[in-house]
Amino acid sequence: MRIPCPFCGVRDLSEFSYLGAVTAARPDPRAADAESQFVDWVYLRTNPAGEHEEYWYHGFGCRSWLIVSRDTRTHVIATARSANRRVAP
Repeated sequence: MRIPCPFCGVRDLSEFSYLGAVTAARPDPRAADAESQFVDWVYLRTNPAGEHEEYWYHGFGCRSWLIVSRDTRTHVIATARSANRRVAP
């Protein structure tokens, strides 16, 4: 798979590290059931079929976090943009 880094151009997958879905929110460690929430967050993630936004880190390039919009069935990448531009909900 080739990922189009907005800063470095199109690069091989081996230059990147995958973090996970953009929608997966880290649990609050101070919550009463924090341990259970973290187990679910780490091990019980959804596996969507189709268009999906994911975090990727360009560790062997510009060292930037990207949001990649990818079809999980075909691995075709629609867009890749800097994660720094994301507006918090």
